[in-house]
Amino acid sequence: MAMPERPGPRPSTTPTNPHTQLDQQPSDDRPRQRLIGQLADLPDVVWAASTISVPGAQALTLPRGPHRGPPDAFMIDTEFAHLHPAPDHSLHLVLPSAAAEAAIDAGWAEQHPIARLGLISPGAVMVYAPRDAHEADIAAGLVRASYAYATGSTRSLRAKT
Repeated sequence: MAMPERPGPRPSTTPTNPHTQLDQQPSDDRPRQRLIGQLADLPDVVWAASTISVPGAQALTLPRGPHRGPPDAFMIDTEFAHLHPAPDHSLHLVLPSAAAEAAIDAGWAEQHPIARLGLISPGAVMVYAPRDAHEADIAAGLVRASYAYATGSTRSLRAKT
């Protein structure tokens, strides 16, 4: 997965749970709304309250049943991603190892501290809060990659632009 470099330094984050972003949030809610809009058409995704994140986090889950990816594609149960509420605006999701490494190397993400301990999937990452429309498009592409991993899809799911 080729990734453009994220401009600027990485934001500050907490080193433990809850894993939150401390700075570099967007100045308004437009990037988050753009991100959510790009994810609205993911087939079979059920939006629900996260069962693993902070109160107010919106989870992307799949219905129970066959035709799913490997167990490591999920943070818990059928939840493969969640968006943190304001003022954080970051998100957590699970990617295949190569995609997680590419997102981290390009400065868009960092491995979840609990994943570093081996307690959750090694592909669990925090994707930094998108600060503008372009960054929302990149984040949407990462969520779509997480969705493809969770569904076991081999199709390339790119962000709408």
